[in-house]
Amino acid sequence: MTREEIFEGLNEVFQDVFDDETIVVEENTTAEDIEDWDSLEHINLIVAVERHFGMKFSMGEVTGMKNVGAMADLIAERV
Repeated sequence: MTREEIFEGLNEVFQDVFDDETIVVEENTTAEDIEDWDSLEHINLIVAVERHFGMKFSMGEVTGMKNVGAMADLIAERV
């Protein structure tokens, strides 16, 4: 899976979780960039990403994700 395909999948997940089809995530996108991205939505987002890509993140991985690029890096390592 290419990085472009990973970001296409992440865009789908983010748009679905936040119910906003205008969201386009990039390498440096963080919770500060998306209005409704709070701690509860973060949990929903992680679960949705895990389902979409068929993987589970460890708690250490989740807390280590500083931006969407870091999330994409973890996905790329496993697919």
